[in-house]
Amino acid sequence: MEHDPTRMCELLVGLPDVNVNGVGEWPHWLRIEITRRAGRPVCEGCGGGVHDHGRRDVVLVDLPVFGRPARLVWAKQRWRCPNPDCEVGTWTELDERIAPARAAITDRAGRWATFQVGRHGRSVAEVADDLGCDWHTIMDAVIWFGTPLVDDPHRFGDVTALGLDETLFCRQGRWRRRCWSTQIVDVARGQLLDIVAGRDTAGPCGWLAERPQEWRDGIRWATLDLSGPYRSVFDTMLPDAVQVADAFHVVKLANTALDEVRRRVQNETLGHRGRKDDPLYRCRRKLLMADERLDDTARSKLLGLLAAGDPKGEVRMAWHAKEVVRSIYTIDDPELGAEFVERLGQDLQDESCPPEVQRLGRTITTWRHQIAAWHRSRVSNGPTEAINNLVKRVKRVAFGIVNFRNYRIRSLLYAGKPNWSLLNP
Repeated sequence: MEHDPTRMCELLVGLPDVNVNGVGEWPHWLRIEITRRAGRPVCEGCGGGVHDHGRRDVVLVDLPVFGRPARLVWAKQRWRCPNPDCEVGTWTELDERIAPARAAITDRAGRWATFQVGRHGRSVAEVADDLGCDWHTIMDAVIWFGTPLVDDPHRFGDVTALGLDETLFCRQGRWRRRCWSTQIVDVARGQLLDIVAGRDTAGPCGWLAERPQEWRDGIRWATLDLSGPYRSVFDTMLPDAVQVADAFHVVKLANTALDEVRRRVQNETLGHRGRKDDPLYRCRRKLLMADERLDDTARSKLLGLLAAGDPKGEVRMAWHAKEVVRSIYTIDDPELGAEFVERLGQDLQDESCPPEVQRLGRTITTWRHQIAAWHRSRVSNGPTEAINNLVKRVKRVAFGIVNFRNYRIRSLLYAGKPNWSLLNP
């Protein structure tokens, strides 16, 4: 137990080899003045003795003290080499344990801010308000301390299932041009590996090209959402990986075709868009529900509304096609599933089917191998979509981000599962 007031202040400040010279109450923060306990150094250039060249006060943002924002004022000692032939001249003392060179925030406050913004997903403005400083001070600290965490070569290991998906990054310019980003996700672990700009083939191909060939050879499954560019990425960079079409997007495609048929028939029969009393409009939700979720009353009502508003039976045919597409994922045998998908794609292209259903059949035929691969892998792009939600949460907290570097760092800190023990906050 310490009873010396000076020593008690030094313990509360908690910095090694530091003397607390004074503590003052300022209007907006607590001011703590310190100096380092260090001997006289020698010149790094010539190895000779040095002279005192005065002190320079450096004000640093520090962690709050008992709920009050604090400023650490470090009286830095300046030294001068008296040797006229020495190229060093003058320099200022530096201690990385207190703050990095040219920093506006202490080391511990920067680590704490990175932990709050990265792991807890807090906004930079909120953390800056807690520390009583500006937004840029906190964001610079997050970049400084967060970059080694997201670029840690041991952050993720071998990957067996890789997923790609895009999300809207921001809207820029006068015409609100949409800028996209591609998330690269370890589907097995649900971990965000990296984010690249754009949703074309260049970004993911470049990222995969930087990975070792042995690492790429370990990827067995490649999940995607019926995207042509991502299919080209896997064909080019992961030719041995089995591509798997996401089951949710396949069923969603069938639902979209059904909805398009219903809208077209609605317009052809009544000459206007759906209104609340129109039969096809009244049954729009029941058409998209799974058949097993409909009880007898709901099914009877649906069939009655179809009989009243679908004179040619096109909507009924699209509804049956949607249910058949859903039945793809009830098959357990991979060989039977592949044969079923092959025949289904051909049957849906029959001339008796509505044009929207025929287009669905052509899509299923084009992606038949990726759709049938689900029966062997049983993996989906669901974890990738979940990562997209986490990335969008970072955007919502920030009320939008337009700087891609900040967007990537904050998203990877929040969803990339970095090793937080390296930060040691």
